[in-house]
Amino acid sequence: MRFAFKMKLKPGCEAEYAKRHAEIWPELKAMIKEQGVSDYSIFFDKDTNILFGVQKCSSDTNSQDTENVDPITQKWWDFMADIMEVNPDNSPVTIPLEEVFYLE
Repeated sequence: MRFAFKMKLKPGCEAEYAKRHAEIWPELKAMIKEQGVSDYSIFFDKDTNILFGVQKCSSDTNSQDTENVDPITQKWWDFMADIMEVNPDNSPVTIPLEEVFYLE
């Protein structure tokens, strides 16, 4: 299964967002993979401050799942909350996108 979504970055935070992801915590990276997420990319549209994510998932869970959140993910959300639009629990406001075309 592929899962695509969008999030919104606060204006002027592009460099900081890229820096934090370049230095992603090894334990977070390992946990995401352990949950069955692979081939994960995030793209940035500088005209709208929209982040577009897409990932392959081996089950019906994904990295944006806000149910049963583990402490590593919660810590990451808290770390990123100052530069993104977030929910009250600091999870990023994530809008799932419907797939309309796929070429393998």
